[in-house]
Amino acid sequence: MQIKRRGLSFWVSAPCNISYHTVPANGHNASQNGTQSDAGGKLQEDNDDGKVGLGKKVTLLRGISIIIGTIIGAGIFISPKGILKHSGSVGMSLIVWIACGVLSLFGALSYAELGTCIKKSGGHYTYIMEAFGPQMAFIRLWVDLIAIRPAGMAVIALAFGQYILEPLFMPCNIPPIAVKLATGIGITSVMYLNSMSVTWTARIQIFLTFSKLLAIGIIIVPGLYQLFKGETKNFENAFEMSNVKLSGMPLAFYSGMYAYAGWFYLNFVTEEVDNPERTVPLAICISMAIVTSCFVLTNVAYYTVMSAEELLTSEAVAVTFAEKLMGKFSIVVPVFVALSCYGSMNGCLFALSRMFYVASREGQLPEVLSMIHIHRHTPLPAVLILYPMTMLQLFVGDLYSLLNFMSFLRWLFIGVVVLGLIYLRYTKPDLPRPFKVPLFIPVVFCLTCFFMVFLSLYSDPVNTGIGFAISLTGIPAYYIFFYFSHRPKWLQRALGKTLQILLMVVPAEQ
Repeated sequence: MQIKRRGLSFWVSAPCNISYHTVPANGHNASQNGTQSDAGGKLQEDNDDGKVGLGKKVTLLRGISIIIGTIIGAGIFISPKGILKHSGSVGMSLIVWIACGVLSLFGALSYAELGTCIKKSGGHYTYIMEAFGPQMAFIRLWVDLIAIRPAGMAVIALAFGQYILEPLFMPCNIPPIAVKLATGIGITSVMYLNSMSVTWTARIQIFLTFSKLLAIGIIIVPGLYQLFKGETKNFENAFEMSNVKLSGMPLAFYSGMYAYAGWFYLNFVTEEVDNPERTVPLAICISMAIVTSCFVLTNVAYYTVMSAEELLTSEAVAVTFAEKLMGKFSIVVPVFVALSCYGSMNGCLFALSRMFYVASREGQLPEVLSMIHIHRHTPLPAVLILYPMTMLQLFVGDLYSLLNFMSFLRWLFIGVVVLGLIYLRYTKPDLPRPFKVPLFIPVVFCLTCFFMVFLSLYSDPVNTGIGFAISLTGIPAYYIFFYFSHRPKWLQRALGKTLQILLMVVPAEQ
C-alpha cells in the first residue's frame, strides 16, 4: 500500500495478518493480546489494557531513575580528566562543572515545556518534526542512527568494560581484547533486557540508579571528610590563569555537557509517562538538582586526594581516588562504577528505541520498527536496530575523539530543538502549555549551544568538519530513500512479512 505522511510518499509493506497462539513449556496459555494465564487459570496482562502496545508504565520514581540513571554513567568518571585538561586549572574546572549544571538545567526546563505541550514520544526528533518539518527531522534522525547514538553507546560501553574488569587485573593493565569482549557482552545483555520486558527494564533501572548514587556517596563522603580535616593543598592557586586558553574552553564544556547528558531522555518516552503534565517537569527538576550537587561535590572530593597532575595521568580517576584513600576496599569502587555505566546504557537504549519507533510511525524508517512483540509488548525491532552500529564503533577511534565528535553533533541539534521551542512560541501561540518557562531560559541555552558549536570550528576543526559532513549526507539521503523512492513493492512486502514472522511483532493496537 502507499502511505503519505508529512510530505513523504513511499511504499511500505502492508502489515502481515499473523495470529499467534502459543503454549509455553510451563503449560500456561498465551495469546496475541498479550495475556497469559497463571497456574490457577487467572489471566495476567503484561499491558495495562490488554492491547498489543506500549502502556503508561513510567511513574515519577521511574522517570527520575531514567534521568539520573542515564546522566550518572561514564561521564563523571571519565570527563574530570578532559575538563581539567582543557580548562587549565582546578578552579576553572569546578566553574565549568557548575556552569554545565546550570546550562543543563536551562535545557531540561526547555524540554519540560516541549514535553508537556507535545505529548509524543521521540524527544529531539519529534520536536524538530513539529517545528521545522520532516526534512529537518530526518537529518537529525539520520545523524542519530549512523553516528551520534552508536558512538554514545560505544563510549559508555567501553567504560563499562574497563571498570568491570579492573578488580580482576589489579594492578596489571587490562588487555584491550578483554575490554572489547566485556563491552560486547554488556551491550548484548542490555539489548536482551530491553527486548524482554518494559517493566523489568524499569525495575532494574531503579536498582541501578540507587547503586550509582551509593557509588557517588562512597566518593563524596570520605572526600569531604578529608576537606574538613584541612586537606586543601590541591586548592592552592586554584585559579592560576597561565594555562587557561580560550580555544580549549569549548572542549572543556563538551566534556562537562557530556557528563550531564541524559536530562532529555524522559522526553523520548512521553507517551509511556503517567500524567506527563506533572511527572515530566517534576522528574526533570528533582533529577537535575540531585545530579548537579553530586557532580560538583564529587569533583571537590577528587581534588582533596589527587593533585591536578595525578588526575591527568590517571586512566581511571575514581579507582585512583579509592586506591589512595581506601586501601583494599578500593576494589569495590570499580564494581559500582561498572553498574553505573550499565545503568546508563540501559536507560539510553530504553529511551532511544522509542525515537526509532516514532520515526517508523511517521514513515521515515521501515514500518517493522514501529511494531510490538505480541507477548512481551516491547518495541523489539526498534531496540535491535542500534546493535550492529554500536558493535562496529567498538573498533573505531579512541574514547576522547568519540566524545568530542559526538558532543558536537549532539549539541548542534539540541540547539536546533530549543530554537524550535522559541519558534513555536510565535507560530503556535495558542498551543496548550501546562508548563511554560520564561523566554530568556531557552534563548540563553540556544545561544550557548550554537556558540560552543561554532567556536569548536577553531578548537577542533577535524572532528567538527567530519560532523558537518555527516550531517549534510542526510540531505541527499532524504531524497534518495524517501522523496524519490520507487522501490519494488513485492520486495518490501516480502521483507516486512519475513521480519514480522521472525521477530513475532505486529502493529500496535490503537
